[in-house]
Amino acid sequence: MSKLPSVSYNLWSLFKAQAGKQYWFCDMKRGFKKVRNYEPKVKALLAQDNTNQLIGKLAQSGVYEFHKYPELLYQYEGVEKVSKIIELNQTSEEIQKRVISILNNYYKNPILVNKEIVQLSKGNEGYPKPITIQEGSYCFNLYAPTDCIFKDPDGTIHILDFKTGKSDFDRRQAYVYLLASSYLYPQQPLVASFYNLETCSASDVITASEERLKFLQIELSDIAKQHELEKKRYYQEISNFAEIYPPNPGVACNSCEFSYICEFSVSEV
Repeated sequence: MSKLPSVSYNLWSLFKAQAGKQYWFCDMKRGFKKVRNYEPKVKALLAQDNTNQLIGKLAQSGVYEFHKYPELLYQYEGVEKVSKIIELNQTSEEIQKRVISILNNYYKNPILVNKEIVQLSKGNEGYPKPITIQEGSYCFNLYAPTDCIFKDPDGTIHILDFKTGKSDFDRRQAYVYLLASSYLYPQQPLVASFYNLETCSASDVITASEERLKFLQIELSDIAKQHELEKKRYYQEISNFAEIYPPNPGVACNSCEFSYICEFSVSEV
């Protein structure tokens, strides 16, 4: 049985820039991540977490440990003990400082206390089992890893995504969670939201009608199709890489992990 095409919020974000961030967007980044990821140099770069990614994973792990051992939320040395569990001392001074601040924030305001937690990620599980979706005659796998799911008192399933640093709240991500959850928890009311563990700021609660979810399903199906066509074109003629995945040299290069191996990369202040 052939492998089904797949799609995720990550792939969607690599296809289309978030509103107002077009200057930071580059199609070639998608090419490196999705078709050249087998190359040794690219593979090595993808295997490395940058500072912000490490902080996000450690913050998620810290929240997980606080709820695995809830007594730590009421102990004077709770933050210190969680720091040891997640081996924070094995990281750089910058990461330690920021993660300690995040753990202190959560220790003071543990937003999941008294919640009926359905699922809480430890931060290192990798991708979950995909959800197979059929849109018309086309089937694809949807990947939607979630940080936390809990049940509100009225039975509503609440998908919560944790952020750190200056990460924006991208509603597209919430809609992907809601679509996935509509298959996992059929007939149950669904909402999604974001919470920044570093700034202690929360998004509005996000909902989606059946009509919106249907529209989203069609859009994700189209992205999965386009992604498969792009890959096919690339593997047929790898010299056309820059044509299939056009570069956007400039501002986008400043934060791109592939800048030093990309022939189109430029540095802008």
